[in-house]
Amino acid sequence: MTLPADRILATHVGSLPRPDDLIDLLVARDRDRPYDAALLERRVAESVTEIVRKQVKCGVDVVSDGEMSKISYTNYVKHRLKGFGNPEPLRWMPSDLKAHPDYAASMRANAKLPNLDPPACRAPIEPGDTGPLETDLANFRAAVDIAQPPGAFLNAASPGVVAHFMPNAYYETRDAYVLALGEALAGEYEAIHKAGFLLQIDCPDLAMIRHMEFAGRSLDEFRHAAEVGVEALNHATRNIPPEAMRMHICWGNYPGPHTHDVPFAAMADIVFRARPAVVLFEGANPQHGHQHEDLADLPIPDGKILAPGVIDTNTNHVEHPKLVAQRLCAYADIVGRERVQAGTDCGFSTLASLPRVWPSIVWEKLRALADGAALATDRLWARRAA
Repeated sequence: MTLPADRILATHVGSLPRPDDLIDLLVARDRDRPYDAALLERRVAESVTEIVRKQVKCGVDVVSDGEMSKISYTNYVKHRLKGFGNPEPLRWMPSDLKAHPDYAASMRANAKLPNLDPPACRAPIEPGDTGPLETDLANFRAAVDIAQPPGAFLNAASPGVVAHFMPNAYYETRDAYVLALGEALAGEYEAIHKAGFLLQIDCPDLAMIRHMEFAGRSLDEFRHAAEVGVEALNHATRNIPPEAMRMHICWGNYPGPHTHDVPFAAMADIVFRARPAVVLFEGANPQHGHQHEDLADLPIPDGKILAPGVIDTNTNHVEHPKLVAQRLCAYADIVGRERVQAGTDCGFSTLASLPRVWPSIVWEKLRALADGAALATDRLWARRAA
């Protein structure tokens, strides 16, 4: 897929608000309740067509399917891989919420903390049903052919983030579990690439697990886990060109204080070892708005394209296009205008049933993203002309 190189492209991380009736169907399927499978299939297809159309209308250049078929960006794999069984509660809590129990209690009372009770790995992880992926590819192809965006990507979970959210009750070590997940997910990664879409691998495990699963452990232990995650990712994508891939890292898409987020500099060398060319990361929210200053002091490989979040996905404030442009120009000053894209901090609907931003405001934010990218383009290309 060849993307335009004459401007700053506007994109985002992937998930977008699902229609209410679709959410009900996804929740019923996820919780093994009765649901109308034919209706779910039809509503997913309709929703993908509509969500792609709306992105193009907003000015988004590189669009997604909004993850319309998925309850979340990780747990969907239980429908596609073998080896998962009875649920097991997660035994960690974000360190910043532990440090502020009054706030955490308020989030629970207002149903803003998800009830995470995911299936656990209880048998060898192996590829399973390819039907859901084939349906996703067909739905997205149909929608893209109608709307004709400049670019299109599909999300897939990283081995490390699946290991983080779907506990290991089978393999002797976490490392073995992550590597097995990489082997099993390789087919999905390659299928997305072969279908003609950019592959985006969601890798919050490369940052987020530091203050969650690895809270209380050493930085070296966290870095080892991140290194194994990148090893599994690189092996799984060995047949896909780097320029055909994107990766997203984040520190957790929730409206908390985020006072325990590990600095980007603490694992940037590991992140940049991963094969995908485009790196999407948080750069808009109050804990990460300074990210360009940290990156300015780090060695960034020549082949990497930065897609900083210039839109916060946890607030209903709408960013001004001039602020979006300021942020983009700061990154262009580091790596050059040709190696910057405009992104969002994370998805707008990481969990289908728990959106953080009201749907109508999501579209205002995406318009601001596109307008800010256009403004940054005017400024950066005018500089070169001068």
